[in-house]
Amino acid sequence: MLIFFCIVISGCNSNENPLAYQTDTHGRGKTDILIEESFKRLFDTSIYTFESQFPKADIVPTYGTENEIIDAFFKNKAKTIIISRDLTELEKKQLKAKKVEVRSNKIATDAVALIVHPSNNDTVFTIQEIKNILNGKQKTWKSSKITLNVVFDNINSANYNYLNQYANRKTSAENIFAVKSNEEVINYVKNHPGALGIIGLNWISDQDDFDVKDFLDGIKVIGLKEKENSDIFQPYAGFIYTKEYPLYRDIWVINKGKRSGLNSGFVNFMIRETGQMLIQQSGLVPANAPVRLIQFEAE
Repeated sequence: MLIFFCIVISGCNSNENPLAYQTDTHGRGKTDILIEESFKRLFDTSIYTFESQFPKADIVPTYGTENEIIDAFFKNKAKTIIISRDLTELEKKQLKAKKVEVRSNKIATDAVALIVHPSNNDTVFTIQEIKNILNGKQKTWKSSKITLNVVFDNINSANYNYLNQYANRKTSAENIFAVKSNEEVINYVKNHPGALGIIGLNWISDQDDFDVKDFLDGIKVIGLKEKENSDIFQPYAGFIYTKEYPLYRDIWVINKGKRSGLNSGFVNFMIRETGQMLIQQSGLVPANAPVRLIQFEAE
């Protein structure tokens, strides 16, 4: 009986000890995640909330440009990245050839927002006018004939990539330049009446956020329409969901961390109820939660 008792105790200890010393689980450990700077405000909040629920988890975000993040991912400098697109089939084949398991999850739909100085009377543009501006065909404002300068956050960013592709830009224009971040774009527009700013919507979408209110104090958000006599749409969640606001895009989490580790735990958090609610509260469109549309009619 004594020998049997010792064997049972030994067996229990051998089962418990590995769990006691695991340092990388869904709610425990430390990891770095690379995130497109356009989505900084959403993920500052999301990471804070996740770590509040899992005090033994430490997620260290590094915000950068989309091109640099993808490059770092392929150089194995990060297990998880958050960008505005899924990996291409070629990129997935390259990783598969290296026997790297990659999982992609769309977590939200975001948009690119266009902003101007409060003194600017040009607050509505057609899609073709925006394409003409980005291709250097329209170089002045409609109402004032002042030189129109387009400012991006960074030439390697998701914002820059998106509008380059959207406008089918083939050559660079003299009136288009970049600063270093979305916040710098906002501040530049506040101080330059001739500027058209290109930012990620997430920087101004959560209007309950005091910082967002400060950003909005000193800029106007441009409305877009398909043709001259078409309806005008602002980058609100409802119009992004219905795709009536044309400059919409997705937010993707690309993960090659182990399924039982902290990276996967954070991804699960973002695609499930709490993460999706955070996305909705931030003024974006969640990928996995129902969206309620309310239509108002003027009398």
